Amino acid sequence: MPEPSFDKIAVVGLGYVGLPLSLQFARSGVTVLGLDVDERKVNSINAGESYLKHFASEEIREQYDSGRLEATTDFARAKEVEAIIICVPTPLDEHREPDLSFVLDTARSLGNHLSEGTLVSLESTTYPGTTQDELREVLESVSGLRAGVDFHLAYSPEREDPGRTDASVKTIPKVVGGFTERCCTLAEKLYLRAIDQVYLVSSCTVAEATKLLENIFRSV
Repeated sequence: MPEPSFDKIAVVGLGYVGLPLSLQFARSGVTVLGLDVDERKVNSINAGESYLKHFASEEIREQYDSGRLEATTDFARAKEVEAIIICVPTPLDEHREPDLSFVLDTARSLGNHLSEGTLVSLESTTYPGTTQDELREVLESVSGLRAGVDFHLAYSPEREDPGRTDASVKTIPKVVGGFTERCCTLAEKLYLRAIDQVYLVSSCTVAEATKLLENIFRSV
């Protein structure tokens, strides 16, 4: 497979995690295709209008007008990109456990349109094992491709730095774990297109655990 440049990527889920990440990649010169089932968000981005109070419409309009950011509900367009970053919600269910339905539904929607060599990175908060077990199983089942062989798989948790006004998506270090060593190396290359510092860990499971540890520490 040719070495990916990650000049064009997709971000699935255009909420408080996916939108700022999309804007940061676009500002860094990457062409970003936003994917969401919510037509209101898609239409707002394509009209250059903000639907999140922390982001001015001018920020979205600038990237849309530049041609580096657009949004769609058509998941078939995922075949156009070299990397897909999943930023969908994982709310707690009635048993106080993460509801993975949004993640797995996204995997089913992407599966039929997953091209060989594509990198899929999950950012949604979840428990260790989600990426290499649940997400991988659905992607492989629907696409007929094998993770670590035909496509690449990684986990890199969304991170915040509450209380700081000088922190941004660009400056908050990213933690990355891959399904294989090659997956990890490619995920590092992807995120370095837009993020200042990327720290590699030994697996997707370890990366998932770092997110839980950080959340628990903050809660305490």
